[in-house]
Amino acid sequence: MAEATKDLKAEKPFNVDNRMVLAIAWPTTLAYLTTPLLGIVDTGVIGQLGSAAALGGLAIGAILFDIIFTTFNFLRSSTTGLVAQAMGAGNEAEQKIVLVRALVLSVAIGVLVMLASPFILHVGVWAMGVTGEVEAATRTYFSIRVLATPLSLLNYAILGWILGQARARLGLALQIILSGSNIVLSLLLGLHFGWGIEGVAWATVAAEGIATIFGLAIAYRHYRGHSMPNLEALLDGPALKRLFGVNRDIMIRSFVLFFAFAFFAAQGARFDENTLAANAVLMNFFMVSGYFLDGFATAAEQLAGRAVGAKYRPAFDKSVRLCLLWGFVLAGFATAIYFAFGKSAIDFLVVNEAVRQTAYVYLPWAALTAMFGVVAFQMDGVFIGATWSKDMRNMMLVSLVVYLIVWYVSVPYLQNHGLWLALEVFLGIRGITLYRRLKVKAAETFNS
Repeated sequence: MAEATKDLKAEKPFNVDNRMVLAIAWPTTLAYLTTPLLGIVDTGVIGQLGSAAALGGLAIGAILFDIIFTTFNFLRSSTTGLVAQAMGAGNEAEQKIVLVRALVLSVAIGVLVMLASPFILHVGVWAMGVTGEVEAATRTYFSIRVLATPLSLLNYAILGWILGQARARLGLALQIILSGSNIVLSLLLGLHFGWGIEGVAWATVAAEGIATIFGLAIAYRHYRGHSMPNLEALLDGPALKRLFGVNRDIMIRSFVLFFAFAFFAAQGARFDENTLAANAVLMNFFMVSGYFLDGFATAAEQLAGRAVGAKYRPAFDKSVRLCLLWGFVLAGFATAIYFAFGKSAIDFLVVNEAVRQTAYVYLPWAALTAMFGVVAFQMDGVFIGATWSKDMRNMMLVSLVVYLIVWYVSVPYLQNHGLWLALEVFLGIRGITLYRRLKVKAAETFNS
């Protein structure tokens, strides 16, 4: 009866303020920042062994898993949006149904990836052109870590459910458990027991398992005493069609984004090796900014989704406005820091003087990426939360076309400056096109 009563609390107005935005954004930002920290530790562990082949195998294996998890990142994003909308509508039962569907889908996809892993590994090794000891290390790392794929995807779904309910601190705690146990186990198995790259891979499998246990325990405790969704509700045709449509669009969007950054790296390789290295170093500046901007994008996902579920336009408009405002504040701060201390950061990261001098030349472009990209980051959050995935996909494709046109026209005249210009235009156009669609979609959604 209590659950049924909750389901009647639809279209409940709620107020959005700065405190609410920050309460979601800062824990989420810290949670996202654990990801690069984990990569640094794994690299450091393998680096201590003095094996260049093992380092290469780790790097190639990590790229393959980046591709896999980029493909299925929709399990986190779509779950956040759908849960937030159910929360806004006061529909506790729907939140539970969304979680169970996401968990089942995670296991199914994870098992399929494991079954296809020999083919994925073969194609990946061939595409990367690795041979000899590096190939052997890649195969060792991949073959072990792929066992954690269902667990990793389960953790995506659980994190999406937690963030959809605006429990960002709980999400941070879960990510700390995941990354913290992975770091400890990597040091223990990889270094202390001397298992090397195998130890690092098994550490990831174990850490994903630990996080999954904690995540499922959180979900069980939350829904303890509630009945499980019946099969008819889980297999509801329109709901499944919507779910797969949203997931498809987010997957295409993620693929295009991955392609855009891979294209940037590949085109940089066409210049001299100093320019290639400088671009790689400077892209880290953008990636760090992205982790911070993602925190406010997640706040936009939850709050916009909740407002759509509640059918309450004032909360939607205010969440968009405040998330954009804080995004610009953070992007401006990052840009100022990079202009002030960018050269010192380059000197810390790079010892080769020629690469340093080249990076200095293109530093202003890297410093401005956060400002060019801030609207795109925040609009992504809004559109995911509102599940306007088709428009997000289409605007991404439009932006990619513009990106390639600017690259084609400018690089012959401006060389690497033209490549950076194309990237900035790509980021800017994504933000502009999504913002223009925002007004149309909001009117359709809240006036229907």
